[in-house]
Amino acid sequence: MKIDAIEIDVAIAAKFVQLVLDCIQREYPHSGIYWLNNDEDIKPPRELTPAFYGCLDWHSAVHGHWLLARLARYFPETTFQTAVREALTQSFTPEKIQGEIAHLNKHPYFECPYGFAWLLQLAAELREWNDNQAQEWLAVLEPLETLVASNFQRWLQNLELPNRTGTHSQTAFALGLVIDWAQIIKNENFVDLIENKIRKFYLSDRSYPLNLEPLGYDFISPCLAEADLVRRILSPADFANWLTDFLPQLPIDESFNWLEPAKVNNPQNYLQSHFHGLNLSRAWMLEGIILGLPNTDPRIGTLRTTAVLHRQSSIIDAVSEHYSSSHWLGTFVVYLVTDRGLYK
Repeated sequence: MKIDAIEIDVAIAAKFVQLVLDCIQREYPHSGIYWLNNDEDIKPPRELTPAFYGCLDWHSAVHGHWLLARLARYFPETTFQTAVREALTQSFTPEKIQGEIAHLNKHPYFECPYGFAWLLQLAAELREWNDNQAQEWLAVLEPLETLVASNFQRWLQNLELPNRTGTHSQTAFALGLVIDWAQIIKNENFVDLIENKIRKFYLSDRSYPLNLEPLGYDFISPCLAEADLVRRILSPADFANWLTDFLPQLPIDESFNWLEPAKVNNPQNYLQSHFHGLNLSRAWMLEGIILGLPNTDPRIGTLRTTAVLHRQSSIIDAVSEHYSSSHWLGTFVVYLVTDRGLYK
């Protein structure tokens, strides 16, 4: 892979793999949010969620497994294949997945929507991987995928207003991951549900106040996540018109001062490290917006310049070994540089 002047080669991929391997079985520190109904719910993470208990929290453990599958699929002739396959085999056992199911049966919206979206992306990755062992892992994971999809669908059906923050509860980001999964598995009813919610939540939005971002310690741009989601359901011409109304301040002079990368002054602070993720997710969402526009749209140069600046601002820092970044940030780099999500 070559991303502008930054080479993402097998050595860097191996570094990201090792960071995940170092944390998917690292139980502590742990920052999970659990609903406690009684004393039975007070257990160590490895007992509550036996497949995905490391990496500080459940959702990071899930997308850490996605990273392993993605890079093993993307780099089939590498020395880390054996270690990745051993790790995935250890996590994807019927007993551990049944433990995950038992937890979700008691707490059906645990880690919804963000963690659910990544679990479905993990399943989608295995489905698209033409590999016998990957299909064996998928067979083990599939009951959990089915339960998560059912719970997410029920949650979305009842959702009346979108969450417009820039962290885990944001609606647009999760819907982007999930609609991609639904299209991969050809679940037309699920796709229709998501499309209807997108139209209800976002198509009438106008003049987004981009100057307010980032909000707090965002790792996702509410603005760009929404635009990257909407482009998935509109024609290029319709999306261009919607974007004009939504972001009328978007320039056409290839400048970048309309959206500058977030600065990270203390990368070892767990919340400040979110800004590296913000820069990376902005970069891939800008690429998605470009994909959704007509090829002749005059804003493409500006969007591309800004995307390059954002990826250059944080892509190198993603190999930090400090746990504030190492437990999750590699996923955002891999999603970006392997062009995940860049299809309609």
